[in-house]
Parts: sequence; C-alpha cells; structure tokens
Amino acid sequence: MPNIKSAKKRVLVSEIKTQRNKANKSALKTTLKKFDAVIAEGDKAAASTVYLTAVKAVDKAAAKGLMHKNTASRKKSSMTRKVNALV
Repeated sequence: MPNIKSAKKRVLVSEIKTQRNKANKSALKTTLKKFDAVIAEGDKAAASTVYLTAVKAVDKAAAKGLMHKNTASRKKSSMTRKVNALV
C-alpha cells in the first residue's frame, strides 16, 4: 500500500478506471453475442438492426481505447460480411 498521498490517489483512480473498462468491455461482448445469435437465426431484417447497434458499440469501444482501431475495423468488416451473406 502506498504511503504518499498522490500514490494513494492513483491507486483509487486506477481501480475506478479498471472497473469502468471492465463494465464497458462486458457490455461490448454482450452486444457482439447478441449479433452472433441473430446471425445464427438467419433473420436478415433483425440482423441489420442489431448490426447497426453492434457497429456503434465497436466504434465507441475503439474511441474509448478498449480496443485498437484496427481490431475494431476488422470486427466491423467481419460483421458486415456476415450480414451480407444472409439471404
């Protein structure tokens, strides 16, 4: 445990940021799982609406630094291919 006041504050701040990042990552994973579930059903109309929310979530995650911008781009490209493959 740190003794210096600023070090104590850094511990508290980093703990808060860690919890926030964990919650955001969990929400992102949930959104992506919902997208995969809709794709598995094969409903193109539902997939296109869930696709928009999933892309928005991935963009937000990249903006917040939860994932690298290239990873976000790769995920969005993969989701687009899955939606376009539905008939």
